[in-house]
Amino acid sequence: MTAEPSPASPTPHRWPGVSRIAAAPDPAHHDLVAGGTGTPLLESFNRAGILAPVDVHFAVRLGRLAGEADEAVLLAAALAIRAPRAAHVAVDLATVRDSVVPDRAVIDGEVAGELDRLDWPEPKAWAAAVEASPLVARGPDAESRPVRLDGGLIYLERYWRDEVSVAADLLARAEAAGATTYQQGEASPVVAELFGASPDQCRAAEVALAGGLTVIAGGPGTGKTTTVARILALLGRLSSPGRPPLVALAAPTGKAAARLEEAVHAEAQKVGASWLQRARGTTLHRLLGTRPGRAGTFRHGRSLRLPHDVVVVDEASMAPLSVVARLLEAVRSDARLIFVGDPDQLASVEAGAVLADVVGPAGGEAGEAAAPAALRVAAGARAGASERFSPGRSLAGRVAVLRDNHRFSGALARLAEAVRRGDSGATIAVLSGGEATVRWHPCDGDARAAPPEVEAALARWAGGVVSAARGGDAELATARLAERRVLCAHREGPGGLQEWNRLIESLAASAHPEVRVEGEWYAGRPVLVGANDYVLRLFNGDTGVVVATAAPDRPLAVAFPGPEGATRLVSPHRLARVDTVFATTVHKSQGSEFDEVIVVLPDVSSRLLTRELLYTAVTRARRGLTLIASEEAVLAAVGRRATRASGLSGRLWPKITGGSEPEPNAGAAPER
Repeated sequence: MTAEPSPASPTPHRWPGVSRIAAAPDPAHHDLVAGGTGTPLLESFNRAGILAPVDVHFAVRLGRLAGEADEAVLLAAALAIRAPRAAHVAVDLATVRDSVVPDRAVIDGEVAGELDRLDWPEPKAWAAAVEASPLVARGPDAESRPVRLDGGLIYLERYWRDEVSVAADLLARAEAAGATTYQQGEASPVVAELFGASPDQCRAAEVALAGGLTVIAGGPGTGKTTTVARILALLGRLSSPGRPPLVALAAPTGKAAARLEEAVHAEAQKVGASWLQRARGTTLHRLLGTRPGRAGTFRHGRSLRLPHDVVVVDEASMAPLSVVARLLEAVRSDARLIFVGDPDQLASVEAGAVLADVVGPAGGEAGEAAAPAALRVAAGARAGASERFSPGRSLAGRVAVLRDNHRFSGALARLAEAVRRGDSGATIAVLSGGEATVRWHPCDGDARAAPPEVEAALARWAGGVVSAARGGDAELATARLAERRVLCAHREGPGGLQEWNRLIESLAASAHPEVRVEGEWYAGRPVLVGANDYVLRLFNGDTGVVVATAAPDRPLAVAFPGPEGATRLVSPHRLARVDTVFATTVHKSQGSEFDEVIVVLPDVSSRLLTRELLYTAVTRARRGLTLIASEEAVLAAVGRRATRASGLSGRLWPKITGGSEPEPNAGAAPER
């Protein structure tokens, strides 16, 4: 689950006759440069909503320190400074003009003209000026400077170092055999027992046995967590008696870490690995040891490694480049590192798309061909005692892709696959097929209103949640809430979650008028936790329902679902940050699943409308999906990748991407 970019409310600006809607996380970035910078080119990009004041002032300051006055070079530096805020690691000067999206969504014609009047430098001359600048380090071997030019990409030095470090550490792990490998004759019977006849899961187990790096990729419902739990049980079986490996269960968010822990413990009971009950889920930041007051630094690193023998990172698609870099520095060279995730889902809101870059060509339709044949050992296959599981010394040999979906089938599965492949024709065909599990309500532009049948279904659902909560039935209230969710791209604006939450609350109040006068904490209100609380074991993204109780001193409590259908009650006064959650954003829904989802897509102009957003939304559904969107929005989403400028893929897959130099992962798709 990631923290989604949220557009701010419309704010006044400093010139008359101009209106804008802010679309970046921090409204402070939307102010205009006061002037006097001596850089009219950069100021024009600021007026057009591309550069924030911090980008302009920082670039100008760096130029003065380095003795650089060329505005084209300063523009490149300012775009590199801006890039991580737009989730890019670097900037490709050859394509940035076509792919950049303003931080501010311009709705006034006069301001829209600013974009058309921007004086972009000619790419070849621009690159030559940047390469000759004293502000810029050129190539991988140059001494450190504030900005780095490498493989046609412009980086801030910090992000270039992180990318190079991640690539080097991953390739070193891929090429190492690992401190402990296992003979096939010893391991194959255990693999067969734990993984049965699933070739994909057996392959994942064999990769994990072979060395220090394993990447398990797959969509929702393909058994990723089950596979990981059984791999851990396998490692325990093959360890010395009484000395099972020390395991760390980690994820980018507290919610994902808690779910990983719960799933691993449940699977450990099934396979008799009681020692795994001691493993606890934690966030990556807590695992590395966050230092108060020293943002971005951690207790564990190359000088103080983590003690664990196995480190599992679930929901790895949400892990940003900087955190992955610190993790790779902290994991012992003889430990096993297992990344788990779906490379097709939304990536981190911070810079980088590490999992997608790591999986690379191995996740495609022909991905299995990239892996050595030694990986394809069927369950139960026996080999000579001298043979060892060995996937080959390449990254391809460390990636295992799970393809069999156990969560849903039929139209839902066909829709998810069509979106994942970017097949617009197949997507429209499934949506128009009239099947009961997939319903499409085309609309014009933003989805501002619910169709009558959707409104009726929402009224029944919300009324059921409120009825159960007011009757004091906590288990039923939380179960009813999990039946359905409305998923939006934006928090605010037309078709945003706030608008939909207000609509659904009004529908609930139609059946229960008393909720209108009970204030914020009414029985039946569904809430989303907005901050981790390790004392309460509640995490950002957890959901509960306010329920009535029989206690005279505590008439209301918030019920949160626990394992095996149990619920626990928490006083509302102990919850620091909560939001109403009949509707939520697609970003916040990552890692969750619901019986039915109603997906509301924004207008085609939204910078969040991408294939990854639609795929993530579709795959939250177990049984049914309702899509409210225009055909133009659907086609735009399927055809628009949330591609991020990065050289990591080129560093990791040089023989496949065409060379050892970093290959920009930018293309012509607009940034998210």
